[in-house]
Amino acid sequence: MKRFVVIVGIALAVLVLVAVAAFFGLGFYLSPQSKVAKADAIVAISGGDTDARTAEAVALYRSGYAPKIIFSGAALDPNAPSNAKVMATAAEAQGVPSSAISLDETATNTRENAANTASVIAAQQDKSIILVTSPYHQRRAYIVFRRQLGKNFIIENHSSVDQGWRRSDWWATAESRSLTLSELQKVIYELASNN
Repeated sequence: MKRFVVIVGIALAVLVLVAVAAFFGLGFYLSPQSKVAKADAIVAISGGDTDARTAEAVALYRSGYAPKIIFSGAALDPNAPSNAKVMATAAEAQGVPSSAISLDETATNTRENAANTASVIAAQQDKSIILVTSPYHQRRAYIVFRRQLGKNFIIENHSSVDQGWRRSDWWATAESRSLTLSELQKVIYELASNN
Protein backbone atom coordinates (compact mmCIF):
# COMPACT_ATOMS: atom_id res chain seq x y z
CA MET A 1 0.00 0.00 0.00
CA LYS A 2 2.82 2.37 0.86
CA ARG A 3 4.40 1.75 -2.55
CA PHE A 4 1.08 2.56 -4.26
CA VAL A 5 0.81 5.86 -2.36
CA VAL A 6 4.37 6.77 -3.39
CA ILE A 7 3.64 5.98 -7.06
CA VAL A 8 0.41 8.02 -6.99
CA GLY A 9 2.26 10.90 -5.29
CA ILE A 10 4.99 10.86 -7.94
CA ALA A 11 2.43 10.71 -10.73
CA LEU A 12 0.53 13.68 -9.28
CA ALA A 13 3.77 15.66 -8.88
CA VAL A 14 4.67 14.96 -12.52
CA LEU A 15 1.19 16.05 -13.66
CA VAL A 16 1.48 19.28 -11.66
CA LEU A 17 4.92 19.98 -13.16
CA VAL A 18 3.63 19.34 -16.68
CA ALA A 19 0.62 21.61 -16.07
CA VAL A 20 2.85 24.40 -14.71
CA ALA A 21 5.25 24.07 -17.64
CA ALA A 22 2.35 24.16 -20.11
CA PHE A 23 0.87 27.22 -18.41
CA PHE A 24 4.10 29.21 -18.41
CA GLY A 25 5.16 27.91 -21.83
CA LEU A 26 1.92 28.78 -23.62
CA GLY A 27 3.02 32.28 -24.54
CA PHE A 28 6.31 30.97 -25.94
CA TYR A 29 4.42 28.34 -27.93
CA LEU A 30 2.11 30.92 -29.49
CA SER A 31 5.02 33.24 -30.31
CA PRO A 32 7.79 31.26 -32.04
CA GLN A 33 10.72 33.43 -33.09
CA SER A 34 13.38 32.62 -35.67
CA LYS A 35 16.93 33.84 -35.69
CA VAL A 36 16.31 36.30 -38.49
CA ALA A 37 18.47 35.98 -41.58
CA LYS A 38 18.26 37.63 -44.98
CA ALA A 39 15.23 36.62 -47.03
CA ASP A 40 13.70 37.41 -50.40
CA ALA A 41 10.78 39.37 -48.93
CA ILE A 42 9.13 40.53 -45.73
CA VAL A 43 5.42 39.76 -45.38
CA ALA A 44 3.48 41.90 -42.91
CA ILE A 45 -0.19 41.13 -42.37
CA SER A 46 -2.68 43.57 -40.88
CA GLY A 47 -4.75 43.04 -37.76
CA GLY A 48 -4.06 43.47 -34.07
CA ASP A 49 -1.64 46.38 -33.84
CA THR A 50 -1.19 47.03 -37.56
CA ASP A 51 1.01 50.07 -36.92
CA ALA A 52 3.48 47.98 -34.91
CA ARG A 53 3.53 45.28 -37.59
CA THR A 54 4.22 47.92 -40.24
CA ALA A 55 6.99 49.50 -38.16
CA GLU A 56 8.67 46.12 -37.64
CA ALA A 57 8.53 45.30 -41.36
CA VAL A 58 10.06 48.69 -42.17
CA ALA A 59 12.79 48.21 -39.55
CA LEU A 60 13.69 44.83 -41.06
CA TYR A 61 13.74 46.33 -44.55
CA ARG A 62 15.90 49.26 -43.47
CA SER A 63 18.30 46.85 -41.74
CA GLY A 64 18.77 45.04 -45.05
CA TYR A 65 17.06 41.76 -44.19
CA ALA A 66 15.03 41.76 -47.43
CA PRO A 67 14.79 43.96 -50.52
CA LYS A 68 10.99 44.11 -50.60
CA ILE A 69 7.89 44.07 -48.44
CA ILE A 70 4.47 42.56 -49.08
CA PHE A 71 1.66 44.16 -47.07
CA SER A 72 -1.57 42.18 -46.78
CA GLY A 73 -4.99 43.17 -45.49
CA ALA A 74 -8.36 44.48 -46.60
CA ALA A 75 -10.09 47.53 -45.15
CA LEU A 76 -12.57 47.13 -42.31
CA ASP A 77 -14.57 49.90 -43.94
CA PRO A 78 -15.18 49.17 -47.65
CA ASN A 79 -15.17 52.92 -48.35
CA ALA A 80 -11.72 53.40 -46.81
CA PRO A 81 -8.29 52.50 -48.15
CA SER A 82 -7.23 48.92 -47.50
CA ASN A 83 -5.08 48.14 -44.48
CA ALA A 84 -2.36 47.07 -46.91
CA LYS A 85 -2.47 50.48 -48.60
CA VAL A 86 -2.33 52.28 -45.24
CA MET A 87 0.66 50.13 -44.25
CA ALA A 88 2.38 50.90 -47.56
CA THR A 89 1.77 54.63 -47.17
CA ALA A 90 3.32 54.53 -43.68
CA ALA A 91 6.30 52.55 -45.01
CA GLU A 92 6.84 55.01 -47.84
CA ALA A 93 6.75 57.89 -45.34
CA GLN A 94 9.61 56.12 -43.55
CA GLY A 95 11.70 55.89 -46.70
CA VAL A 96 10.72 52.56 -48.26
CA PRO A 97 10.41 53.12 -52.02
CA SER A 98 7.08 52.19 -53.58
CA SER A 99 8.99 49.95 -56.02
CA ALA A 100 9.95 47.73 -53.06
CA ILE A 101 6.34 47.28 -51.92
CA SER A 102 3.69 44.82 -53.11
CA LEU A 103 0.11 44.78 -51.85
CA ASP A 104 -2.66 42.30 -51.20
CA GLU A 105 -5.66 44.50 -50.49
CA THR A 106 -8.40 41.85 -50.29
CA ALA A 107 -7.44 39.46 -47.46
CA THR A 108 -9.91 39.55 -44.57
CA ASN A 109 -8.39 36.77 -42.43
CA THR A 110 -5.16 34.83 -41.92
CA ARG A 111 -6.01 32.15 -44.46
CA GLU A 112 -6.67 34.77 -47.11
CA ASN A 113 -3.45 36.60 -46.12
CA ALA A 114 -1.54 33.40 -46.83
CA ALA A 115 -3.37 32.49 -50.04
CA ASN A 116 -3.19 35.97 -51.52
CA THR A 117 0.41 36.65 -50.62
CA ALA A 118 1.36 33.20 -51.94
CA SER A 119 0.34 34.47 -55.39
CA VAL A 120 2.54 37.55 -54.99
CA ILE A 121 5.40 35.41 -53.70
CA ALA A 122 5.10 33.07 -56.68
CA ALA A 123 5.00 35.96 -59.15
CA GLN A 124 8.14 37.42 -57.57
CA GLN A 125 9.76 33.96 -57.51
CA ASP A 126 10.62 34.35 -53.85
CA LYS A 127 12.05 31.35 -51.99
CA SER A 128 12.03 32.79 -48.46
CA ILE A 129 10.11 35.30 -46.35
CA ILE A 130 10.22 36.91 -42.95
CA LEU A 131 6.67 36.69 -41.60
CA VAL A 132 5.69 39.67 -39.42
CA THR A 133 2.58 39.69 -37.28
CA SER A 134 1.70 40.26 -33.61
CA PRO A 135 3.47 37.86 -31.22
CA TYR A 136 0.32 36.05 -30.04
CA HIS A 137 -0.68 35.47 -33.69
CA GLN A 138 2.71 34.22 -34.91
CA ARG A 139 2.15 30.45 -34.42
CA ARG A 140 -1.20 30.42 -36.22
CA ALA A 141 0.06 32.62 -39.04
CA TYR A 142 3.07 30.32 -39.44
CA ILE A 143 0.85 27.20 -39.59
CA VAL A 144 -1.39 28.76 -42.25
CA PHE A 145 1.49 30.16 -44.32
CA ARG A 146 3.39 26.87 -44.07
CA ARG A 147 0.35 24.99 -45.38
CA GLN A 148 -0.03 27.47 -48.24
CA LEU A 149 3.65 27.78 -49.23
CA GLY A 150 4.75 24.18 -48.72
CA LYS A 151 7.20 22.43 -46.44
CA ASN A 152 10.32 23.41 -48.38
CA PHE A 153 9.62 27.14 -48.48
CA ILE A 154 11.67 29.12 -45.93
CA ILE A 155 9.54 31.06 -43.44
CA GLU A 156 11.27 33.02 -40.70
CA ASN A 157 9.06 34.07 -37.78
CA HIS A 158 9.60 37.59 -36.47
CA SER A 159 6.90 39.29 -34.43
CA SER A 160 6.28 42.96 -33.92
CA VAL A 161 6.18 44.32 -30.38
CA ASP A 162 2.73 44.32 -28.79
CA GLN A 163 2.31 46.65 -25.82
CA GLY A 164 -0.60 44.64 -24.39
CA TRP A 165 0.74 41.10 -24.72
CA ARG A 166 3.97 39.46 -23.59
CA ARG A 167 4.73 35.81 -24.06
CA SER A 168 6.50 35.65 -20.70
CA ASP A 169 3.47 36.92 -18.76
CA TRP A 170 0.43 36.42 -20.96
CA TRP A 171 -1.71 35.81 -17.87
CA ALA A 172 -1.04 39.26 -16.36
CA THR A 173 -4.24 40.97 -17.52
CA ALA A 174 -7.77 39.83 -18.29
CA GLU A 175 -7.45 41.12 -21.86
CA SER A 176 -4.17 39.27 -22.41
CA ARG A 177 -5.58 36.04 -20.95
CA SER A 178 -8.66 36.28 -23.15
CA LEU A 179 -6.57 36.97 -26.25
CA THR A 180 -4.22 34.08 -25.48
CA LEU A 181 -6.96 31.52 -24.92
CA SER A 182 -8.84 32.69 -28.02
CA GLU A 183 -5.68 32.38 -30.09
CA LEU A 184 -4.94 28.94 -28.65
CA GLN A 185 -8.39 27.76 -29.78
CA LYS A 186 -7.69 29.06 -33.29
CA VAL A 187 -4.30 27.32 -33.37
CA ILE A 188 -5.91 24.04 -32.32
CA TYR A 189 -8.52 24.49 -35.06
CA GLU A 190 -5.79 25.10 -37.66
CA LEU A 191 -3.81 22.07 -36.51
CA ALA A 192 -6.92 19.91 -36.72
CA SER A 193 -7.96 21.31 -40.10
CA ASN A 194 -6.93 19.76 -43.38
CA ASN A 195 -8.09 22.75 -45.46
